[in-house]
Amino acid sequence: MSTVERAIPRHKKGRVRWNAGVYGDPHQAVADTLSGAIDLKTFKEMAGELTPVQRALIVEQALLLMESNYVHLPLKRAMHAVDPVQRLRLLRFRLAQGEEMQELAFHKEMLRIFAAVRDLHTNYLLPRPFSDHAAFLPFLVEEYREKGKRKFLVSQVATGFDHATFRPGVEVVYWNGMPIERAVELNGEWQGGSNAAASFARGLESLTIRPMVRSLPPEEEWVDVGYRAGNGGLLELRLDWRVLRADEAFGGFGGNHGARAAAGALGYDIQAHRIGQVKKTLFAPRAIEAQHAAAATGAPQSATDDALPTTLPGVLKARTVITSSGTFGYIRIYTFSVDDADAFVAEFVRLAAQLPQNGLIVDVRGNGGGLIWAGERLLQTLTPGEIEPERVEFINTPVNAALCDQHADDDMALRPWLESMSKAVATGATYSSGFPITDRASCNAVGQRYCGPVVLVVDPLCYSTTDIFSAGFQDHAIGPVLGTGAATGAGGANVWEYGLLSDLDPRRYRPLPKGTGMRIAIRRTLRVGPRAGTPVEDLGVQPDEMHEMTRDDLLKGNADLIEHAAGLLKAQTVRELSGTAGTTASGTRLTVRSRNLDRVDVYAAGRPLLSRDVQDGESRVDVKVPGGTAELTLRGFDGGQLVASCRVPL
Repeated sequence: MSTVERAIPRHKKGRVRWNAGVYGDPHQAVADTLSGAIDLKTFKEMAGELTPVQRALIVEQALLLMESNYVHLPLKRAMHAVDPVQRLRLLRFRLAQGEEMQELAFHKEMLRIFAAVRDLHTNYLLPRPFSDHAAFLPFLVEEYREKGKRKFLVSQVATGFDHATFRPGVEVVYWNGMPIERAVELNGEWQGGSNAAASFARGLESLTIRPMVRSLPPEEEWVDVGYRAGNGGLLELRLDWRVLRADEAFGGFGGNHGARAAAGALGYDIQAHRIGQVKKTLFAPRAIEAQHAAAATGAPQSATDDALPTTLPGVLKARTVITSSGTFGYIRIYTFSVDDADAFVAEFVRLAAQLPQNGLIVDVRGNGGGLIWAGERLLQTLTPGEIEPERVEFINTPVNAALCDQHADDDMALRPWLESMSKAVATGATYSSGFPITDRASCNAVGQRYCGPVVLVVDPLCYSTTDIFSAGFQDHAIGPVLGTGAATGAGGANVWEYGLLSDLDPRRYRPLPKGTGMRIAIRRTLRVGPRAGTPVEDLGVQPDEMHEMTRDDLLKGNADLIEHAAGLLKAQTVRELSGTAGTTASGTRLTVRSRNLDRVDVYAAGRPLLSRDVQDGESRVDVKVPGGTAELTLRGFDGGQLVASCRVPL
């Protein structure tokens, strides 16, 4: 018997179940879902089977997407030495030769082909019943650093789970007899992260929650977890995988993306979205309650005691944080998956106005993306400068050109890309010209609403729209980017669902059987500003400063991370600019309040009206306003540099 075996008391082994029915009101919806969870073996017996014709159709349509729509194909072939097109052709040949293949083996091969490109926008989505279920264990494992070494601990356990020694704070050392770090690495290879940091982060995130929308059920029916308890002894616990429905029951995607225009402006990681759903079900039932109440009443709700009430409790969490560097505002953006981009921006502004104005931490860690319009329109509220939305490009193929031609002037508005694509035969260009998805006017319609310094917090799980938002934050020099990993998730594309393509061209994109789906990165994103033209895919956004997560971060509400961000805020200059308008016999009198500004210029409809030197405090300015003017724009300068802006209604 080895040393480790002797250290693990046998009486600690054996399966442990927990009472998933302990929820009473107000979490009855959660209780009903958990009480319906089944074991993995039972679930696998529910799986159906595709016919040979159905499998052939799936492969043929996957080939169409990869050959004709996939914008990153040249990049992925070069960067990762993969060829998904050839692998699909080989699979098509094997099926045509009548090769017998079990159902799970077919799905596994399709998943391998798509995962090889390391693109979380480009997925093979499993048919029912896989796609609307998730396997889970009743706890979360998260990573922190101690003296530069990775450590893994249980950060949360599901409500209703109780064990004498397996509690938040215990260190996980082994996973099914394998060192935990290696187990995370192997799991990450199936998750398709665009870079090493993203792959590892996704391997860890999905260690205990496995949505089966683009991932097969775990091979093992239970997991043996080796962990260190409070006394430092090594113990082992066996837990069964359980399976529950992970469809749209608890807030779902959080957005009405049935409209084609919105469906064409998406950028999100479907796996991260589903994991977020299950996390709320297991660990934050109050957040689900708040979501339901907000949806039913339209009134703001609080998901936690320290959070401001919000109409979007599953999307935003705003609170005041007290640190050694001062008292600041903190807003967590869990997702950009919203119905209405403008309503999302308005709610963010409303919450930010209730927080301290001397500094704001915007935390987007773990945000898998959503509606690109929402991410890009939010940037303007944090900076006085003009926002330039990112450009996106199609890969030049006859099929993409036909799509742009067919939908040049309808709700998809694809005409801007059409001219360059129609000339690609003559120019030989790989990509179309680049144009923004988000209208530039809408990116600047609201203007700056928070004048204090801002720090953005990111991690390798930030993806797609969140990559775009983070890139825009950095490219427009809004503030420092503080990262807990080497880069964001590097999802540099606009993703289109197969269902959208089928709606746009039903004869080419034929219906898939039994709820099978696919997604494809169809337009790649390019950065603006100092990094103009740099693709986001595979590169992501590199933070300006790094923070290694600590044990206190995981167990005490990100205490050290918030302290680090607060220190960055304290080092920045606090600005203030606001104004009110009144009337006088000769025209309009502005009362301007400013801080750390030396000049304020006044504009109406983009035209300058006057410029005044100012000092801290209040000043009054008389201005002659053109008839019909609804609002004035104030722009504050320090040493000739634009540093603050606000709008004053008349």
